[in-house]
Amino acid sequence: MVSSQFPIFNDTNVININRAPRALSLLSPHFQFIHPWRTYQQRFLTEFNTHLEDNHLHVVAPPGSGKTVLGLEMVQRLNKKTLILSPTLTIRNQWRERMSDFSVAGSEVSISFNIKQPATLTFSTYQSLHSYYKNDLEFSSEKLVAYFKQEGIGTLVLDEAHHLKNEWWKPLFALKQLPNCTLIALTATPPYDSEQNEIRKYFDLCGPVDMEIGVPELVREGNLCPHQDYIYFSEPEAAQIQFILTYREKLMTFVTNLKSNEAFINFVKRHPFYAETEKNLEAIYHEPERFSALLIYLNAAGVEIDKTKTEFLGIDSKKVRFPSLSYEWVTILLNYFLIENRDLYIEEEELLQPIEKDLRKIGAFEQKKINLVGERSLYRKLAQSPSKLKSIVEIVKVESSQLSENLRMVVLTDFIRKEFLDVKFGESITEINKIGVVPIFQYVRNAIKKEAGFPLKIEKLAVLTGSLVIVHNTIVKDLSKVLSAENFRQEILWETEYVLIKPNVAGSKDIVNAMTQLFEAGTIEVLIGTKALLGEGWDAPALNTLILASFVGSFVMSNQMRGRAIRVNRLKPNKVANIWHIACVDPTSEMGGADVALLLRRFDAFCGISLEDKPYVENGADRLNVLQDIKNVKALNSKMARLSAERTKIAQRWHEAIDGGQVLVRELKLSYKEQISYPVLKKLYFKDALTYVLVELSVLFSITLPELLLKNLTTLLSKGALYFMYALLLGFAMVLLPKTVKAVILYVKYGRRDKELRKIAMALKETMAEKGILTNHNVSLVVDQFKDGSLSCYLVGAKAKTEVQFVPYLQEIIDPVTNPRYLIVQSNWLRRKLGFSNYYSIPKIFGEHKNEARIFFKNWKRFNGNAKLVFTRNVDGRRLLLKARFHSYQDEHQIASKQSLIWK
Repeated sequence: MVSSQFPIFNDTNVININRAPRALSLLSPHFQFIHPWRTYQQRFLTEFNTHLEDNHLHVVAPPGSGKTVLGLEMVQRLNKKTLILSPTLTIRNQWRERMSDFSVAGSEVSISFNIKQPATLTFSTYQSLHSYYKNDLEFSSEKLVAYFKQEGIGTLVLDEAHHLKNEWWKPLFALKQLPNCTLIALTATPPYDSEQNEIRKYFDLCGPVDMEIGVPELVREGNLCPHQDYIYFSEPEAAQIQFILTYREKLMTFVTNLKSNEAFINFVKRHPFYAETEKNLEAIYHEPERFSALLIYLNAAGVEIDKTKTEFLGIDSKKVRFPSLSYEWVTILLNYFLIENRDLYIEEEELLQPIEKDLRKIGAFEQKKINLVGERSLYRKLAQSPSKLKSIVEIVKVESSQLSENLRMVVLTDFIRKEFLDVKFGESITEINKIGVVPIFQYVRNAIKKEAGFPLKIEKLAVLTGSLVIVHNTIVKDLSKVLSAENFRQEILWETEYVLIKPNVAGSKDIVNAMTQLFEAGTIEVLIGTKALLGEGWDAPALNTLILASFVGSFVMSNQMRGRAIRVNRLKPNKVANIWHIACVDPTSEMGGADVALLLRRFDAFCGISLEDKPYVENGADRLNVLQDIKNVKALNSKMARLSAERTKIAQRWHEAIDGGQVLVRELKLSYKEQISYPVLKKLYFKDALTYVLVELSVLFSITLPELLLKNLTTLLSKGALYFMYALLLGFAMVLLPKTVKAVILYVKYGRRDKELRKIAMALKETMAEKGILTNHNVSLVVDQFKDGSLSCYLVGAKAKTEVQFVPYLQEIIDPVTNPRYLIVQSNWLRRKLGFSNYYSIPKIFGEHKNEARIFFKNWKRFNGNAKLVFTRNVDGRRLLLKARFHSYQDEHQIASKQSLIWK
């Protein structure tokens, strides 16, 4: 709804406000924000000129953080004609409304909602821009740029930039070519979960993030309420477990058969990469994964790999260890033959067709994609598991018992599933086999009717979607008070106490508002709806419990849906929100399976408070610590239910965590991929060889030696002390020597990982300072170690923009080598003799030009010692690049890196 201070405008209006002699397109000292800036807003504005250096202003902030007024302030400071684009008309109009927070007295501001009649401020939508680009300009980027250049547009604002669709990219990139154009991008969640090329396009358009406004700051300032995420786990039913077991058995059988398929083995051996390796080195260097997949498959099939195949890479054939033939390698191998280059192997159809047919039978070949890694068939089964419906019922029961009439719960899901509307009470509930609005409604309704003492009253349950509204028959009179009875009719839902509400055209405009009022007042306590209607933009401050029953969508949508629950309620200042996520555990997987994995990845999109122990605020699912007990579903759910009742304690934990920090820090977190206990990790990585040997000796002489003396006292007395001492020393040598050698080798190869990380990060920090990227003089580098053996690295005292750049640059260096332009080989005489070298990529930003790569390498040697800089775009460099990549495949002690946000 547009503020009453201003009239409502259509797309053809060009208007003036408070007619006065000066316009915003000149200088506008009177167009000023009339309220105090929040702390984080002021921090951004203080560094405004620094953020503006690359002509991009990119702000990430959750709903309710004041992005729009901050955007208007940026526009005012830039003082140029501006085009502001939004994804919907509602959001477009909100920009106009927010102008009421600015003083325009004594200033004339011309405004337009029509992209064909630009004014000082033009509010429009991405759809309108694309329509104009398509229909009026016939997809001509040159005409588009010429038009807006003629109109004098100098600032482009992209609101809710995470909404950008494929067809919108081209005109937006074209508009960046406007002379001296400044681009402002505002978003709640960058599309981090999109394909890599989509992520790259997003940041190429919007520029690097200048500031990320964190949830902790908003909670501290009272703009968001304290809240906690919980996961309620379920287990698949017997039929689903059998499906999973059968699926895995079929996959194993397929790979086993592939390894014994003599015809396919001979076919692979005839591939030029293997048959004529030396002649095809250049092609191999361009497709290193392909060559690796060929070798790994043949090795797994029992083929003795000719030593020249690896020696061409500079790898000693005696020391090479081929990785196991994982599903990842099978996928790379078969993608090449069955999809990417199928037309080259027409004569081999008799061989390839049966392999494709077997994959299709399993469900691993769909839409011209081979998918063994993602287990899409398994995910669909788990994501749609009816056991999740039972989980929702249990959550409703838990929360209703805790909050009683104060409960304001919303359940959001993807589909309506109207086909289940006529499910009868009782046994027929088992016919429901999909998640959706109606299935959830039927399950909860059935539980209320069936279970004596169910805490939620039946009349407190309702449904609200764009095409389906259901309320209890006793609620109709309350609905009539907020929505005229003339604007809707009712229809009895067969064999129930509920009615379907059928609004007319006039009623359709107000039905959401009317149902929201009933929900806010407590007439309805549990509202089931779709994320499309209620997931973004819907505002109900009373909402204190949210169940996310959505399995379709992205990080962006997950974050937007959570945003509905964590808004403050001015009528209840002590509001604490619970957000429930549901997942079905695959009992055949050590890590919980595909459904759990997808849910945990989505946690990367938002920050929250840790569940237990010392409170801290961090993004990701580590703060819930569920993977250790993932097989014990009953115990996990019991813990979640118990902790969800402690809402007062949640608020206290937020305040304690917030008081313990000052700012949301972006850090690089390193953890170990292999499941090794922390004591072993500590021996391998955090203790040097000398310390390790001393510890072993102290244990031997303080515990083992006295024990041996007591047990062998008879032998000592009969054969003499000298004989016994020789035997004892020989035994100690046999025990100590292998462990000592292993410790020394590991230390020579890896060093102490915490010290190595610090030296690498220092080289990066100094290079960024030398190149003028890092401008603060009082920036310090911190490396933290944790009990589980993981590490984190971050900057303290850096500007937000620098901090956001530092972490991905460091990750680029640490991660396994892919295809950098320049490569660093870290070795020394002893490492070379033992056959060890470590390989690191020079970040792309420093690797585009030789001089900049040399600056980075100079700083690298300063902190890391002697090394070699290699240009990888010639034959020798490609060869070394392939060796580096193969080296990473063989490393059994790999680390996984992850960008994290944590309040410190």
